[in-house]
Amino acid sequence: MLKRLFRTLRPTSGSTTTQMVIPRDHHTVSRKRISDNALKVLRRLREGGFESYLVGGCIRDILLGHHPKDFDVATNATPEQVRGLFRNSRLIGRRFKLVHVQFGREIIEVATFRADHSSAPPRKDTSKVSDSGRILRDNVYGTIEQDAIRRDFTMNALYYTSEDFSIHDFTQGVRDIKQKKIRLIGDPVTRYQEDPVRMLRAVRFAAKLDFDIEKKTAAPIRKLAPTLGDIPAARMFDEVLKLLQAGRGVKTFALMQDYGLFQPLFPATHVALESDDFYQRLVEIALRNTDERLRQHKPVTPAFLFATLLWGPLQACRKDIEAQGIAPIPALQQAIQVVISNQSNHTTIPKRFGFPMREIWELQGRLPRRQGKRAAQLLEHPRFRAAYDFMLLRCEAGESDLQELCDWWTDYQKVEEHDRKAMEQKVAPGKRRPRRRRRRKPAGDA
Repeated sequence: MLKRLFRTLRPTSGSTTTQMVIPRDHHTVSRKRISDNALKVLRRLREGGFESYLVGGCIRDILLGHHPKDFDVATNATPEQVRGLFRNSRLIGRRFKLVHVQFGREIIEVATFRADHSSAPPRKDTSKVSDSGRILRDNVYGTIEQDAIRRDFTMNALYYTSEDFSIHDFTQGVRDIKQKKIRLIGDPVTRYQEDPVRMLRAVRFAAKLDFDIEKKTAAPIRKLAPTLGDIPAARMFDEVLKLLQAGRGVKTFALMQDYGLFQPLFPATHVALESDDFYQRLVEIALRNTDERLRQHKPVTPAFLFATLLWGPLQACRKDIEAQGIAPIPALQQAIQVVISNQSNHTTIPKRFGFPMREIWELQGRLPRRQGKRAAQLLEHPRFRAAYDFMLLRCEAGESDLQELCDWWTDYQKVEEHDRKAMEQKVAPGKRRPRRRRRRKPAGDA
C-alpha cells in the first residue's frame, strides 16, 4: 500500500520545508473512513474563507489500516474566528488555546496553525517559555508550513484536505510510517525540553504501533527523563492512563523502565521494584490482565491500576510505621495517607479513584477474617470483587500463604447459601482480643 505512495509524491516549494503532495488516487485515506462531523467542520471552515485540514494521528492511523478514535482539524482561522463559525463549540485551554466543536458525544478539536516563538515578539498571552526551555504558553499563530515543523513526530505531521482529497507531507512522515520509525521533528533535545511529555508519547507510540524509536530521537531520553518532574501532576495522571490503560500496557511499561521514564512518575514504586522481584511481577501481571480485559472490551479502572503500582510503597511505609510501635490497623491508615500524599506530588490521584483504591487496600486485611457473619458481610461490600481480584493478583505474583485463602473465597462465591454457612463454621476461629475490664468507680464518687 505505502510502497505505491512513494512513487507518486511530487514536491512543491515551501518557506522552510519541502512539501510533498500525495493525490487522492495514490493514498488510502477515504471519506468513508472519516467522521461525517469532521468533514462538516472542514467544509464550514472552507466556506468561511479559511484553510482546513485533518491532521495528526487520524491520518496516520488510516494509512496503517487502523480505525481512528478521534479526528483533529488544523486551520488558519484563529480560535475566536472558529468559535464564531460554530454555535456548538467552546474555547478551551490557556497554554494551548483550542476550540472543541461538539456533535452529541463526538468532539472535533480545532487548532490554529502555530509558528515558532521567535517569529513573533514575546507577549504574556501568546508566548511564554520557562528557563529550562519548556513552553508554558503556545499561542503564536502561523502558516501550515510553520505548523508542520512545530508538531512532535513526522508521522503526526500529515495534513488531509477534503478540497481535493490530497495529503500534504512536510516532514517525510509517510516515509517514516513505511519504515515504522518514530522520528522527532527538529533537534530532539530542544523538542523534549519544550515539552518533556513528548518522551512518554514516543514510548507510547512505539508500543501501540510496534514502531522503533529512531536513534537520534531515542538518544537524549534517559538523560532528560528527570525533566518530567516539571510537568503538573494533574497532566501526568492523564498521561499514565494513556500509557498503561490503552491495551499495550505490558510493552509500554517495559519501554518506560528501559528509557528511565518510570522512575520520575513513580519514584517510590521504582524503589520497591528494585528491592523485590515480587512487585515487578505484580505490576506486570496486572498490566497483562488489563491488556486482556481491554481486548475483550471489558471495563478497567484507574483505582485498581494505582492500587497495584503503589502496593510496594504501601507495604514499606506500613512496616516503618509499625516499627515505631503503632498497631497494624492505625499503621495501615497512616501509611495510606503518606503514600497517596507522596504520589500526588508526581501524578494526581483524583478522589473518585483514590477512595476505591483505599478500600481495595483496606479489604486485603479483612479478607482473612471470615468467622461468623464477616464473610457474608464482606461479600456484600461494593468493593469486594476488586479486593478479591487484587488478592488473586498477589497470589499469582508469588505472595506466600495466600493460596488457601484465595481458594476458599473462590468456592464461597460459587456455592449456595446453606453451603456458605457450613464453610463459615469450618473456618478456624481467630484470636480474640481479651476484653478490657471496666473499672468500677468507688461508691463515694457517685
